[in-house]
Amino acid sequence: MNSSEIQKRFGENLRFIRKQKKLTQFQLAELANVSEDTIKSIEQGRTWFSEKVLSQITEALNVDVVSLFIPIGESLISRKENSSQLKMAIRENVRNYIDEILKEYS
Repeated sequence: MNSSEIQKRFGENLRFIRKQKKLTQFQLAELANVSEDTIKSIEQGRTWFSEKVLSQITEALNVDVVSLFIPIGESLISRKENSSQLKMAIRENVRNYIDEILKEYS
C-alpha cells in the first residue's frame, strides 16, 4: 500500500464518518478549527495533512485515529496482512514528514 492509497482511503473514511455524524464539511471544519477547503481537499485525496490537523479532525469527530486509516467495516485483527502493510506505510509517511521538518531546521 503506497502513500496515495493511504491518502485516498483516509479521505474516503473521513467523508463516511463525517456523513455518519451528519456533519457538513463546513461544520467539521469549524469543529476541527481548519478551513473548509482543507476538509474538501483531504476528502478528495488531493492533499496530505499535518499531525496537528489529524489530531484536530479526530478530536472533532470523536474517533480513534486508526478508524480513519483502516478499511470501513474491517478490523485490524481480521485483516492482519492489510493492517501490517498499512502500519508500515503510515510509519514511512511519518518518517518522511519528520525528515522534512528536520531539514527545515538544519
